[in-house]
Amino acid sequence: MSLIFYMWSSPQYLLVMIGVIIINYFVGIYIDKYDKTGGGRSAILKKKILIIGIAVNVLVLFIFKYLSFTINSISEALQVFGFNGWIFKNIVLPVGISFYIFQSISYLVDIYRKEAPVQKSIKNLALYISMFPQLVAGPIVRYNSIAQDIEKQRNISFEVFILGLKIFITGLAKKVLIANQMAVIADTMFSQDASYLTAVNAWIGALAYTCQIYFDFSGYSDMAIGLGLMIGFRFPINFNYPYISYSITDFWRRWHISLSSWFKDYLYIPIGGNRVKVSRMYLNLLIVFIITGIWHGANWTFLVWGLFHGFFLIFEKITGLNKQEKYKPIRWLLTMLIVITAWVFFRADTIYDALQYIKAMFGLNSNAQELISSQLYLSNPLFYIIMAAGIVGSTPLVKKYFMQNIDISKPLNVSKRVLYMQNAVMVVLLAAVYIMLANNTYNPFIYFRF
Repeated sequence: MSLIFYMWSSPQYLLVMIGVIIINYFVGIYIDKYDKTGGGRSAILKKKILIIGIAVNVLVLFIFKYLSFTINSISEALQVFGFNGWIFKNIVLPVGISFYIFQSISYLVDIYRKEAPVQKSIKNLALYISMFPQLVAGPIVRYNSIAQDIEKQRNISFEVFILGLKIFITGLAKKVLIANQMAVIADTMFSQDASYLTAVNAWIGALAYTCQIYFDFSGYSDMAIGLGLMIGFRFPINFNYPYISYSITDFWRRWHISLSSWFKDYLYIPIGGNRVKVSRMYLNLLIVFIITGIWHGANWTFLVWGLFHGFFLIFEKITGLNKQEKYKPIRWLLTMLIVITAWVFFRADTIYDALQYIKAMFGLNSNAQELISSQLYLSNPLFYIIMAAGIVGSTPLVKKYFMQNIDISKPLNVSKRVLYMQNAVMVVLLAAVYIMLANNTYNPFIYFRF
């Protein structure tokens, strides 16, 4: 079923996914074979096979995601020094390749570490790698967290199905009713020549994108988690209200949790983590954030975005600001300022465009002109309604007082009165989503391209 779903969206790249499944299946079988054989030579062969398996996965990702960017970057560098350059045609990125490659690596490492049994059924391994609810935009599901669900007969109770449905509707509403509306504003502002943007317009665009990316990505994650529950799988929580963070360290405990924990367990700890001298620990953190940035896309802007976050996280560790309990309002403002500024690099097409936009945000554009009237948004009540929904939705308030039972980890009971209201709201949200989708063009998820 998952492969049919993938073929429907990207038929030309179905063979790539099938190839990845077959390669990882046999690599896993051989890792398990040499593990059972035992002995020093078998341990060496087991490790070599793991390295080869990881290298093949990374190579597949590199070819489709980074090869064009690497060749064209080398060409541009040569032209700077007076040599003739060339243009390498961009390779179309298979949908979800960053996610299913990381899941494939997770499978190999987990069976190598004996944290999960090898999958003897290629059909079950294909189910894990290609699982359609979270295939194209996460969350990244580790093999050791879902191996038992794949093997066992899944019995889905009515209560669990309804819980999944409510989580799905919540995610869909986040995407359509908030993210899509913020996307219109963000796209409008970021499409302008940043050297002429006023500070007001630049901040409107930056704040809109800050809302858009959170509700777009967390909305998809909620939809994936909800669908997973409805078919008998429990996917990990991917967001925990990152915009209430008091530090960049805390932000990365709350933002894209499945990715940050993946890098921690499969990259940061294996290269030494914090078990090494302090200077090496900082280098390890920098390596992780460089790769985190690059993972998001083949563009220098993503590299800068990763370095930006890595620099401030290391700064917090050096100064101890991540452990500071005082001045929380100021710390929250500074954290959000860093996060919003970093999103400009994430959204911009080039580093130059990002720097120009940031200049506009801080009123440093001498040529600033209001090419688009800020009153188009500031005098529109709908703008404030959506922004208010975005602000409230970025905090635990709604969950605390209205959705305590809609929780995959620790659902709490609510009164019948709240439950009836909740069900009515779900129906209203679903109707509102239908109306918005019927009147708007297709707006894909941001993380589809990763």
